Amino acid sequence: MKMKHPYRLFSWYFKRNALPYWFILILDCLIIYFSAFFAYWMAHGGAMMQQHFYAISNVMILYLLVCVVSFKIYSTYSGIIRYSSFVDLQRVGFANLTSLIVIILLHYGVYRLPAAKLEHLTTRHLILTFFIATLVMWGVRVLVKVMYDVVRTTESSKRVYIYGVHDGGVALAKSIRSQRPVRFTLRGFISPDPQYAHHRLMGSKVHIQRDELEDALKRDKIEAVLVSPLRTRDFRNDEKLQDMLISNDIKIYMVEQRVRDALNKDGSDAMPLKEVSVEDLLPRDEIEVDMESVSRELTGHRILITGSAGSIGSEIVNQVAMAKPAALMLIDQAETPEHDIRLLMQRSYPDIPCETVVTSICNQGRMEKIFSDFRPEYVFHAAAYKHVPMMEDNPSEAINNNVYGTKVMADLSVKYGAKKFVMISTDKAVNPTNVMGCSKRICEIYVQSLDSELKRQGKTGSTQFVTTRFGNVLGSNGSVIPLFKEQIKKGGPVTVTDPNIIRYFMLIPEACKLVLEAGTKGNGGEIFVFDMGKPVKIAELANRMIRLSGAQGVEIKFTGLRAGEKLYEEVLNDMESTKPTFHEKIRIASVREYNFDEATRDIEELINIAKQFDDMATVKKMKEIVPEFKSNNSKYEVLDK
Repeated sequence: MKMKHPYRLFSWYFKRNALPYWFILILDCLIIYFSAFFAYWMAHGGAMMQQHFYAISNVMILYLLVCVVSFKIYSTYSGIIRYSSFVDLQRVGFANLTSLIVIILLHYGVYRLPAAKLEHLTTRHLILTFFIATLVMWGVRVLVKVMYDVVRTTESSKRVYIYGVHDGGVALAKSIRSQRPVRFTLRGFISPDPQYAHHRLMGSKVHIQRDELEDALKRDKIEAVLVSPLRTRDFRNDEKLQDMLISNDIKIYMVEQRVRDALNKDGSDAMPLKEVSVEDLLPRDEIEVDMESVSRELTGHRILITGSAGSIGSEIVNQVAMAKPAALMLIDQAETPEHDIRLLMQRSYPDIPCETVVTSICNQGRMEKIFSDFRPEYVFHAAAYKHVPMMEDNPSEAINNNVYGTKVMADLSVKYGAKKFVMISTDKAVNPTNVMGCSKRICEIYVQSLDSELKRQGKTGSTQFVTTRFGNVLGSNGSVIPLFKEQIKKGGPVTVTDPNIIRYFMLIPEACKLVLEAGTKGNGGEIFVFDMGKPVKIAELANRMIRLSGAQGVEIKFTGLRAGEKLYEEVLNDMESTKPTFHEKIRIASVREYNFDEATRDIEELINIAKQFDDMATVKKMKEIVPEFKSNNSKYEVLDK
């Protein structure tokens, strides 16, 4: 019969279930038993050991009863050897030490028995016996663990480096070693800190981010890099390293943020990993929001959310629901997405009274009925038409939905005593170059002037109006990233309007957290602007998405700026300055204030003009209300001359 290769034998063993506890117990007893003979042989030679063989054997069998009790106390045989840790080795050491102390106390009575004839089995021999036995027992466990680590490196596991060498990197290394089935095999660490050059960690070499790193990645045939949860920010901001990894077809994995937060609260060491998408690699800092204080403001209150089926609105629904409000009123005119939100609430928050309504915020009669019956205390107004090219072609609809709809909601909030009205605006409202951005600026003007008028009249306890401005959110409906993904999936081309176009991006959950904090902590009248981090060049974003996808032959096609589009978005007007707030990522814009009566008169005139569906007349009036509105790449540029 042909003998199996040793590797296959080990592999066969490690694919089996764990050895039974009695086998490990017998193995440890045999190690102590034979260690006694070895110690005696070292002290007195083979001839003397043979002469006292049976006496030593009889006494050691008696002593093994003590060892078995000690093993039971310290549970040395209940673990799985292949997963042995330092704690398991400690248990073995303590068990043997305890056994040794008890046996030494017994020994002086035993060796004097006539049948024992063990005058030469001294305390020194017993100490040597248990010293040898402990080393062998440790060695067996370490050997089995090492062999298991070698054998379990299957073809399906990826050879990886870990980015980060401190606690997070070590914890991540331990986490992947304990995973079953094995997904990753650790081959080294990457550190941005030169002081760790030539160091080793957990038996693996630490590589520094220098020119030779790429050679090391190729030499070790690295397939993926895992990012330490404590080094995520550094990694996101190191575009050079990211590009090098992507160009070498090396996958990048990060710890899932939400899952990690939940696990850390439970004290778990598990670290679920996911392969990164382009959203994970955008250079930005983590945004920390005091959600506990936000929850305290919202708990037990009636909350109305418009645009509840949209990207921002649906996330606000989710985060508000976690605060356990007294009741929710969710409004959107998109039937199918609103039905999805209805199912989400029934599935995830069945204890929260929630009504989902399919209607338009422009339906003044329906809104009046809702406010009269529900009496919301907080209104989060996310409903809006937001697509720039669409609104450029439909300015009357932009005014009707965005401006008139906002006016309806704001006026009803005052009439029915809502505590706070939070409007979600956009960075396109700053120095607007398109109809959509200008319509949102007009919304800002109305709610801010309304807040000022209420304060001027001294109406205590009246509705506080808060506006929040931010840029593009990753993954929102109609944003570039879902579009690029679809185009890449189809083989291209990926369409980008201009090689130099840049945008600010923020994750939807982060944006909504900032909205909730600004909305609940604002005093009314403020326009809060969010720190959007570093701008992103859209062409580079498209190129990175193509490389991350692994697609070949996908080209980028430049189509030219769309109507109303500009190369870059601003968060603040040139004439504006900002003031700090309760959060380092949130600031208050100092903007031009409008007289409420004049603003109302102009806006009502604009709404009436829009009802005539005369695009040029509508946009002309918009430019009168917002003088900084200068059309770009649009038919309305003639109105600026």
